[in-house]
Amino acid sequence: MEFRVVATILGIALVFIYAIGSGVWVSTSPGWYSTLVRPPWQPPDFVFGIIWPYNFVMLGIAAFNVAQSLNRNQTLVWLGFFAASVAAALTWAYQFYVPHNLSLAAVALVVAVLLTLPVLYLTFKASLIIGTLLVPYQIWVIIASTLAWGYSTRN
Repeated sequence: MEFRVVATILGIALVFIYAIGSGVWVSTSPGWYSTLVRPPWQPPDFVFGIIWPYNFVMLGIAAFNVAQSLNRNQTLVWLGFFAASVAAALTWAYQFYVPHNLSLAAVALVVAVLLTLPVLYLTFKASLIIGTLLVPYQIWVIIASTLAWGYSTRN
């Protein structure tokens, strides 16, 4: 199978792992979550239902675009940083919702923010339009990391 096809499949598979993995852990203890003191800058719940589907779709489109547009090494770097950022984000979901380790969860999201910077950079290198459309994901991960720190310091 050609490299571009394999890279596209891997990138989209990572998006599915991200979406399914975080969904599994986020739904483990909804009663516990509602007892937490929320940071005052937390967006209303409906925002989460809008931004996450958008982010997952854009990440899939970015994976396709990067695999089709960049050279093999750049695509591998994109996939590596994306996989690491997904691992960090899933670490957040697990640590926050399962053992309720809010401090470690916050650290994991800060790591995710840093790991998504090369993902965004390389996406821009592949396509100015797709890179621009992926900026809300980067902004959201930054907001989520501040929320994680907010939860960590308030609970």
